[in-house]
Amino acid sequence: MKLNRQIILALVIMVAMSALYRIMPSRPMGFAPQIAIALFSGSLFASKKSYSFLLPIVSLLISDILYQVLFNFGYTSIQGFYAGQIENYILIAATAVFGFSLQDSKPSKYLVSFLSAPTAYFLVSNFLVWAQGGGYHHAKTFAGLTQTMVDGLPFYPYSVVSTLVFGAVLFGAFRLMVPKFRAI
Repeated sequence: MKLNRQIILALVIMVAMSALYRIMPSRPMGFAPQIAIALFSGSLFASKKSYSFLLPIVSLLISDILYQVLFNFGYTSIQGFYAGQIENYILIAATAVFGFSLQDSKPSKYLVSFLSAPTAYFLVSNFLVWAQGGGYHHAKTFAGLTQTMVDGLPFYPYSVVSTLVFGAVLFGAFRLMVPKFRAI
């Protein structure tokens, strides 16, 4: 099945809305739609896997540009561009791999992917923070790694819940709008 204009428009709106949501003030940190978008993108472009990584990257890039503009004008303390950003883009895009198996409507596959993608992101991103000396600069020991993981724990539940919520909305709305859709 080819992408028609309605599907392309839906994807553009999805990316724009997710980027805008990510920069909303007062949202819980870690509660963002990008992992759910990566899963959705992975399921949508299962046969053209390189496209799967594009949607979450574009969503992050737009929101990071907006963050940087807001930061430059003094409206937020969050910078759009920062050290370690490339790794974050790669990690978010990589979670699309968890969406490759979401071609059927088996709830167990969705649940496993919706739980494992943010978990993998949490573990790998915090490991990289520790390995690169970021965060609170914990020692390069097992205790330092453990403390870095503990430091990241406040974000983890929000990441899981947001993936479940945004994933249900994305997949549910798309299945209602395009019930006979097959992966591209």
